[in-house]
Amino acid sequence: MKRIHLIGICGTGMASLAAMLKQKGHDVRGSDQDMYPPMSEFLVEQQVTTLKGYEASHISADLDLVVVGNAISRGNVELEEVLDRKIRYCSLPEAIRDHFLWGAQSIVIAGTHGKTTTTSLTAWILTDGGLDPSVLIGGIAENFGSSYRIGGGRPFVIEGDEYDSAYFDKTAKFLKYLPDIAIVNNVEFDHADIYPSLEAIRLVFRRFVNLVPRRGLLLLGADDPEAVALGDAARSPVETFGLAEAADWQAHDVSIATTGTFFKVRRQGAPFGSFTVPLLGLHNVRNALAAIAVGSASGLDPPVMAASLKRFRGIKRRLELRGASAGVSVYDDFAHHPTAIAETLEGFRIAHPQRRIWAVFEPRSASSCRRVFQKDLAAAFDAADEIVIAEVFRLNLPESERLSVSSLVADLKKGGKHARYIPTVDEIVSTIARERRDGDLVLIMSNGGFGGIHDKLLRALG
Repeated sequence: MKRIHLIGICGTGMASLAAMLKQKGHDVRGSDQDMYPPMSEFLVEQQVTTLKGYEASHISADLDLVVVGNAISRGNVELEEVLDRKIRYCSLPEAIRDHFLWGAQSIVIAGTHGKTTTTSLTAWILTDGGLDPSVLIGGIAENFGSSYRIGGGRPFVIEGDEYDSAYFDKTAKFLKYLPDIAIVNNVEFDHADIYPSLEAIRLVFRRFVNLVPRRGLLLLGADDPEAVALGDAARSPVETFGLAEAADWQAHDVSIATTGTFFKVRRQGAPFGSFTVPLLGLHNVRNALAAIAVGSASGLDPPVMAASLKRFRGIKRRLELRGASAGVSVYDDFAHHPTAIAETLEGFRIAHPQRRIWAVFEPRSASSCRRVFQKDLAAAFDAADEIVIAEVFRLNLPESERLSVSSLVADLKKGGKHARYIPTVDEIVSTIARERRDGDLVLIMSNGGFGGIHDKLLRALG
């Protein structure tokens, strides 16, 4: 048993790691500046000791290891104590690798979009198929009721993030994950606070696929040229998946309904099976297709995987219905990149062609707060009827770098959309409550808490 302390424990990945280490029999505790739900509640359920605030006294002499979260930087009093006393420390991805991955079959799901959903789908197919994998997801999968699972089988399904590892290691997390099977759904520019250009992101993905061993498998999104191009850097077998005719795993005859999406699959031109997934949109067909390819490589038959997909229950904050009141349904979605916003809204529109859709967007991520996506965001809301843009979350950015909400709204209006800038949560809530119609669908998009807008809106409607 080791005594392990996590600095910045309330992040999703850090909280999940803490729970996994606890389940492995280690004495685990951690600290954070703010303890907030759902992760604070999750840590209590997992019986992980949490300490509010950062104090040098938290770094006790009996510690065997300190895990430093990637939001922690020099000047943090606990980190300074660790450095002064030369206590062994590491990053989150290093801890995952060293404690869980060296003896596992690592199945790493990467890409700019769809990582959490594809990881959850893959993990569920393998679990429901009896392979008993371990799992680490950047969200809470409803089938597991958690963001992690420790299984007895050899597979370890993990979401591979290209974000940096720690203040002392600015390389991508997924470079630590020892991939035996790797998935790259797509590659686009993102994380403008970390990567200066698309070429910098291409480079880190090329390094990632170059880690897959000769007996491994690399699965690439056939509908994304940037993903397909990564095949040139691979030393492993490569297969593609998508809707493209040339894909090794091709989805066709796609039909989207209000409750999910039906599609058929060809493998290298031969019929493979018919599947239904209770998710909306072509992007989720691609996500499911990648999971099917992994399941097949793991020895699962099409009927078994088809039955598992039907029993998939979704992921929190991925088009999650938060409630309905006064004839209005309120959904929560993590979408923050223009492509993710557009794909989510398109799938929503196809499933609900006659309903009025509100798109309420908070520019919150490091990239969406910046002008780098100014033009792309103007085209991302085409499927919405009412568009509300909230205040930019990171107002400390220089105005020359910050997203111009006024310009975004003006561009949306030029495109014929009814768009408004409404800066505060209370104003947004009162506007929707005042203008609502029976049957309205409100899709709230942010990668943060957005001031508790979902519950406030449901209370105002009710």
